[in-house]
Amino acid sequence: MTHHEDAAERVRERVDAVYRSESRRVYATLVRLLGDFDLAEEALHDAFRAALEQWPRDGAPANPRAWLVSTGRFKGIDSLRRSARFDPLLAESTERSNADTRDTEEWDEEGVEDDRLRLIFTCCHPALPPAAQVALTLREVCGLTTEEIARAFLIPAPTLAQRIVRAKAKIRDARIPYRVPALADLPERLDSVLRVVYLVFNEGYSASSGVSLTRHDLSGEAIRLGRLLVELLPEPEAMGLLALMLLQESRRAARTSPAGDLILLDDQDRSLWNRDQIAEGLALVERVIKSRRFGPYTLQAAIAAVHATAPNAAATDWAQIVGLYDGLVRADPSPVVELNRAVAVAMRDGPLAGLVLIDALLARGDLADYHLAHAARADLCRRLKRTAEARASYERALGLTKQEPERRFLERRLAELLE
Repeated sequence: MTHHEDAAERVRERVDAVYRSESRRVYATLVRLLGDFDLAEEALHDAFRAALEQWPRDGAPANPRAWLVSTGRFKGIDSLRRSARFDPLLAESTERSNADTRDTEEWDEEGVEDDRLRLIFTCCHPALPPAAQVALTLREVCGLTTEEIARAFLIPAPTLAQRIVRAKAKIRDARIPYRVPALADLPERLDSVLRVVYLVFNEGYSASSGVSLTRHDLSGEAIRLGRLLVELLPEPEAMGLLALMLLQESRRAARTSPAGDLILLDDQDRSLWNRDQIAEGLALVERVIKSRRFGPYTLQAAIAAVHATAPNAAATDWAQIVGLYDGLVRADPSPVVELNRAVAVAMRDGPLAGLVLIDALLARGDLADYHLAHAARADLCRRLKRTAEARASYERALGLTKQEPERRFLERRLAELLE
C-alpha cells in the first residue's frame, strides 16, 4: 500500500468513526436548522459524502461535528433552492434561523443545548399516536432501521414504514415545532418521552433479534438521554427511570459468557456487576422514594435494587419483590408485569404457585406469542419434573425467539431434559 493509499484509508476510517459517534447528533441539529426530517437526512448523507471526498485532500477538520453541520446545512439549503418543492418563504425562514444558529430560548441559559432532546420532544409530541412516537424516536433519534424497529414491535416492516411517513407528514402539516416544551407543559409531555427512552434502552439491553444479546450503544444512548432529562427536569419518574436503567445496565458484563451465551440472573458472577452504576442507581431510588411521588419506573427500579443488594441469588428477598410487583400491577397493569410477578411468586412460594398464575395468563391469550412466557412456564415445569410439558413449552419458546443467544440457551435446556 502506497503512503497516499494508506493516508486515504486512515481518513476513511476516521470518517467511519465520526459517523458512528456523531451522525445522530449532526442529524438532530440539521433537523432543527432545516426544519424537515427528510431534507435533514439527505443533507446528512451529502455532508458525509463531502467528508469522504474532501478530508483525504484537505485533512480532517479540528471539529468534525461543526464541519458536518455547516456542510449539511449548506447542502440542504442548496437542495431546497434547486428542488421543485422550492418555497421562497421556507428558504427565507431557514436562512434567517441560520443567521443566528444559537436559539435564544430560555433553555440555552440552562445550558441544555442538546438538539437530540429537542428532537425527542418533537418525536414524542402528543399530537402523534403513541406507536408513532416510539417508531419515530427510534428511527430519527437513535438511527435504528425500520426493519429493526418492526422486529422489536412484532409488526411488518411496511406497516412500520408507513407509520413513520404518516408521523412525519403530521409534524409538517400541524407545524409541530422543534423545541423543548415550556416548563408548564413539560410534566405531561414527559410521560411519553420516558416510555420511549425506556423502549430504546430495552432494545439495547435485550436486543429484539440477531446474533448478539445486547446493543451497548443503544443502552448507552438511552442512559445519556435519561441523564439529560433528569438535568432538565428533576421529576421523580425521570430519576426513577434513570435509576432503573443504571441498575439493569450494571449487570451487563455478567449477562453473557465470553462465547456470547446467555447467563440468567441467578447464575451470574456478581463480582462482575458494575458497582458505580449500582451505587448511583440506589442513591436515585432512595431520593425518589423519599419524595413519595413515584410511579411505575421507580417501582421497577426498586425491584432491581433488591436484586442489586442481594449478596447472592439465595439471599434475594423475594417477598419484598412480590410486594413491589403488587404495587406495579396496580400502577401499570400489563401482561408482562403479571408474568414477572408470577415468576417472583414461584421464587417465594414454589414453582406450582407460579405455574398456576402463568397458565391463567396464557389462557387469557395476551402472551400466546411472547417467547419469555413459554420459557418461564417451561422452567417451572422442569422444576416440577413435568418433563413432557417442559419440553413442549421450551419448543414453543424456541419457535418464537428471534435471538441467537436465547435460542442456544433454550436448546441447552431442552438437551438437559433429554439426558
